[in-house]
Amino acid sequence: MSKPDFAAMSRLSADIDLMADGKATGFVRVPHSVHRSAYGWIPIPIVRIKNGDGPNVLMQAGNHGDEWEGQIGLGNLIRSLEPKDIKGRLVILPSANFPAAMAGQRTSPIDDGNLNRSFPGNPEGTITEQIAHFIEHALLPGFDYSFDFHSGGSSLAYIPSALAARLGDEARMAKVLGMLKAFGAPVSYLAAAPQGGGRTFTSASFRQGVVSMGTELGGGGLVTPHSLKVAEDGMRRVLAHIGLLQGPVPAPTPTRLTEIGGDDYYVYASDAGLFEPLVDLGDEVAKDQPAARIHFHDTPWREPVTLTFKRDGLVLCKRIPTRCERGDCLFHLATDVVS
Repeated sequence: MSKPDFAAMSRLSADIDLMADGKATGFVRVPHSVHRSAYGWIPIPIVRIKNGDGPNVLMQAGNHGDEWEGQIGLGNLIRSLEPKDIKGRLVILPSANFPAAMAGQRTSPIDDGNLNRSFPGNPEGTITEQIAHFIEHALLPGFDYSFDFHSGGSSLAYIPSALAARLGDEARMAKVLGMLKAFGAPVSYLAAAPQGGGRTFTSASFRQGVVSMGTELGGGGLVTPHSLKVAEDGMRRVLAHIGLLQGPVPAPTPTRLTEIGGDDYYVYASDAGLFEPLVDLGDEVAKDQPAARIHFHDTPWREPVTLTFKRDGLVLCKRIPTRCERGDCLFHLATDVVS
């Protein structure tokens, strides 16, 4: 029995040749018939830069639409790179969930779809599921490396970080660690492999045999000079590290290699109310140390609830909006990898 042609099942198509030499810009067309436009399509920007033989690399941002550092950084990279600057093929998808990016939201305003929870996608599904299916089955096959640039978006802020999942054998992980060190974010961290096949772009890359890493570059709905410099310098260093980018690159910077584990690395809101953080990003904290208070502005005479950390660690991520609901993530920690 022959294997199904997953790429052929997709309704989406790129209007540029992704395998040709030279530089081309265009769109992935997502058919979308609506009242305003009966035969319309959603234009997801895509760029190809190719110069002879070398590594095949896919870089994407805008997987979540409100995460800006990667989208701006990749836009700057697109405008600055020419075929003479590389050896191999680079494809860039700077706003992968384009409807979400245009709305400035984590999820799509069309179907409320979270692209990074939608892989492997569905060619007959919602718009977000169709985008996920195209990326995993029509775009990713044939690439050697993939990079997915995230940040904390509107609700979280991170120490600018690079990350990877513990997926694959020792040889694959050695490549990933080399990429994390070359990227040179202030912190790098390893996360446990997802269960049940995984629904993220990282899992999609793994299923297609592509070596992958990601980032959490800042967030809080902002772009800072520091977070953008981490993004742009890291992009160039890692592309040079894997042999695609030719010529001088920014000087290397050290990274702190950490990991995140289970539920004890996180602090979640126990109640709805107002979040008062008692620590900040970059703080080193101890088990049972007070992390936050939840205040009740509907009944201000009620004593706030104090939440504590469940373990020692580095404060890697912090919630930004003060108003919270039960179950919202307030902090997550990282701990140093012990070699």
